Amino acid sequence: MLVAAICLYMVFTVGIGLYASRRVSGAKDFMIAGRSLPLYMNFACVFATWFGAETVLAISATFTKDGLSGISGDPFGAAMCLMIVALFFARVFYRMDLLTIGDFYHKKYGKVVEVITSLAITISYLGWTSAQMTALGLVTYVLGNSDLTIQQLSANPHISLNTSILLGAVIVTIYTLFGGMWSVALTDLVQTAAIVIGLLIVAYFIGIEAGGVSNVIQTARQDGKFQLFPTGGTKDWLIFIAAFLTFALGSIPQQDVFQRVTSAKNENTAVIGTLSGGIFYFFFAFVPMFIAYAAVVIDPNYKDLFASEDSREIQQILPHLILQKTPVWVQILFFGALLSAILSTASGALLAPASLFTENVLQPFMTRLSDRTLLWSVRSVLLLFSLIATLIALNSTSTMYEMVQNAYKVTMVAAFVPLAMGVFWKRASTQGALFSIVLGVGVWVFFETMIGWQSPSDSDSPYALVPAQLCGLIGSFVGMVAGSTLPQWIPQAIVNDEKLASKPRTSVGH
Repeated sequence: MLVAAICLYMVFTVGIGLYASRRVSGAKDFMIAGRSLPLYMNFACVFATWFGAETVLAISATFTKDGLSGISGDPFGAAMCLMIVALFFARVFYRMDLLTIGDFYHKKYGKVVEVITSLAITISYLGWTSAQMTALGLVTYVLGNSDLTIQQLSANPHISLNTSILLGAVIVTIYTLFGGMWSVALTDLVQTAAIVIGLLIVAYFIGIEAGGVSNVIQTARQDGKFQLFPTGGTKDWLIFIAAFLTFALGSIPQQDVFQRVTSAKNENTAVIGTLSGGIFYFFFAFVPMFIAYAAVVIDPNYKDLFASEDSREIQQILPHLILQKTPVWVQILFFGALLSAILSTASGALLAPASLFTENVLQPFMTRLSDRTLLWSVRSVLLLFSLIATLIALNSTSTMYEMVQNAYKVTMVAAFVPLAMGVFWKRASTQGALFSIVLGVGVWVFFETMIGWQSPSDSDSPYALVPAQLCGLIGSFVGMVAGSTLPQWIPQAIVNDEKLASKPRTSVGH
C-alpha cells in the first residue's frame, strides 16, 4: 500500500509538471513564469525550494549527531541569506527587470565578467543538484528495501542506492524539463502544503512514541545538543563562522534566489514573499530535527550509524525509523512530505543553472536566436546538467549537507563580492570585479590545496587555522577594492539598457 501510494503521488507530480508545460510559450515563461506569481505562490516557491532533502534528512541527522553547533550553515545561514536578499537586494533585482542573475554582471561589468561569474554560479549548482538526486535515490532505496533491518540494508539490499539515484533523477528531470518555472511554481504550491501538514502530523505521532515532546527536548538538552556556539578554541569558532557565511553570503548570487524574486508579480510581493519564506523556513526546519532526535530516543541503536565510514549512512535514520516504528498512514504522510521537499528543490536546482548557462555563457557567443530556439536550448542544457549531476551523485559519499555547503563556497569566493559591491559601491569597476574573481578564487584554491582538500577540523596543516573559503572571501574583497581604486588599466565596460536589450537573448519585457 505504501509503495502504491507513493507511486500515485509521483505520477500526480509529474502530471502537474506536464500540465504546466501548456503555460510555457517562450523562454521567459520557462525561466521566471512571466513575472506573474502572486504572494502565496511566491512564498511557496521560496520555502519549498529551500526546504529540501538536506533539511529533512541531512541537517536533521547532523543535528542528532553534532547538535546546533554542527548546523550553523543551514538553517541559520540559509535563512539569513533569504532575509538579506529580501531587505537589501529584492527591490534592486526587480527594478532592473533582468532575466538572470548573470544579466546583472553584464550590465554592471560587461560580457567577460558576466561569462566568468555565470560559469562559476552554474558549476556551484552541481553540488546542490547532486544532493537532491542523492536524496531522491535514498528514499527509493529505503522504500525498495523496507522489509530489511538497518544491518541487512547495509549488507544485502534488494535494490542498490545507485540504481535508486538513477530512477529518481529520471523522474525529476522529466517534469522540470517540460514545465520550467511554471512547473516549479505549481508543484511547489502543492508540495508546501504536503510538507507542512505531513511533517507536523509525523512529528506529533513520533513525539508520543518517544515519550512526549518534553522528553525529547529534555534528552536533547542533557546530551548538549542545544549548545549553539563552539566550546573549543579559535579554530572551532572560525569553522563555525565559515559554515554560517558560506550559506548566508554564498547563496545570495544564485539563480534560484534571483528567480524567486523576479518571478513575483510586483516589487512588494518579491520582498514580502522572500522575507516571509525565509523566516518560515528557519522555524520549520526544526521540525525534522525534532523527529530525527526522537528516533534515537526511541531506538538508541541508530547512533551506531554515526561511526560509519560512509557519511551518507546517518541520513537513513529518519526514513528507516518511519518504516519500522509507525503505521502505514504515517509512512504515507512522511514519505509524501519528504518527496515533496526533494522534488521541489531538485526542480529548482535543475532549472536555475540551465537558465543561467544558456542565457549568460552560451548566448554571448552565439548569433541572435529565436525565442523558441532559446527555449529548447535551455531544455537541452538542463538535460545535460541533470546527467552530470547524477554522475556526481553516483560517485560521492558526502552527506547532502556537505555537498550543498561545498557548492556555495564557489559562489562566495567568485560572485558575492562583485554582486554586493556592484549594488552598494559606486566605484566598483570592471577591473575591480576581475581582480576580485581572480584573487578570491586563487586564494581559495591555494588554501584548499594546502589543507589537502579536507575539512579544517580534520587537518593538521598550518594553513588550516582559517577555513579556505574565508580566505577566499577576504581575497575577493581586497581584489575588488584594489582593482577599483588603482589606475584602470582594464577599461570600464559601458552597457546601457539598450545595449543589454540588444544582447543575443530573449525579451525581458513584461
